[in-house]
Amino acid sequence: MYGGPRSGLAAVSTALLAMSRRLEARDVLRTIVVSARELLDAEYAALGVPDDHGGFAQFVVDGISAEQWRRIGPLPRQHGILAAMLHQDGPERLADVRQDPRFEGWPAAHPEMSDFLGLPVRDGEETLGALFLANKKGSRGFTDEDEELLSLLAQHAAIALTNARLYERSRELTIAEERSRLAHELHDAVSQKLFSLRLTAQAAAALVDRDPARAKDELQQVAVLAAEAADELRAAVTELRPAALDEDGLVATLRTHVHVLDRAHTAHVTFTCDGVRALPSTQEEALLRVAQEALHNALRHSGADRVEVTLAKSPAGGAVLTVVDSGKGFDPRAVRSAGRHLGLVSMRDRAGGVGGRLTVHSEPGKGTTIEMEVPGG
Repeated sequence: MYGGPRSGLAAVSTALLAMSRRLEARDVLRTIVVSARELLDAEYAALGVPDDHGGFAQFVVDGISAEQWRRIGPLPRQHGILAAMLHQDGPERLADVRQDPRFEGWPAAHPEMSDFLGLPVRDGEETLGALFLANKKGSRGFTDEDEELLSLLAQHAAIALTNARLYERSRELTIAEERSRLAHELHDAVSQKLFSLRLTAQAAAALVDRDPARAKDELQQVAVLAAEAADELRAAVTELRPAALDEDGLVATLRTHVHVLDRAHTAHVTFTCDGVRALPSTQEEALLRVAQEALHNALRHSGADRVEVTLAKSPAGGAVLTVVDSGKGFDPRAVRSAGRHLGLVSMRDRAGGVGGRLTVHSEPGKGTTIEMEVPGG
């Protein structure tokens, strides 16, 4: 089946490594299903993650086209053989699933399946999912060796899925902390602007009768403060809004983000993309967050009248993000004393967390360039 013991071991090793390298739960599920179908030489493979309402929160298949899956209809419920896979301890091997008394049929567009091999994916006493294959290629059906191999895959799948859950929970906590920080910044910045706005308006009202010229100056200042408060609100709301990376991808999300900032600020903000396609989801998120932080610094602190954001393909096959501003610049060696080190540390942590690197080029009076490179995947 595998072309000999050596090639079989290599195939298993490759599959297990692929599982361990994924962080997103959906990517882990897809890798498990594809690996199982290829290793066991089956026509179809699927993995269902149950929900608490008798259905499946996620159901990933391999061997069925997107059009076939659309015609099959809604996700299956926990019934028949699928329910059995979630509640029994070991594997289930059937010569013809259609002859089993637990079989309850399938939708009209569902492909015909006969020989069947399935088992639960478990972490201790908790059932994480049900993994199964159908239609072994050839005529002999699934074997004892297939059963052992699928059991091995399921054990590693449980580890990979548990790690993915922990990663996603950690990311949710990070997002919650970031939202809290942004909300605090929004409160402080806008409160200060509104306080100044109120005092200036009161001064203008007091001067209207006895010094109309000064009152006019104060009212012009009210307009300036109101515009600044509006800018603060727009920028903060943009940062708080979750990026639609899953739906739109990094390039479209960055382009939209830059467009909004260009309209909200007096500085001219531009975005250019050269040859970059989809990247691993963790790298796309890190690149977006670094771009947001760099843009925040450039638009709030540098006094720049021009900010250029570029996303380009790197020579190694990954991507390079560059944010260049025409602002006042700073001495990178003195950022700690200038109170700006936290943003740079955060950006470096984000880059390092996805296997990338961050470089900062700046001089007083000569603007700033932030560059982040990721390896791709």
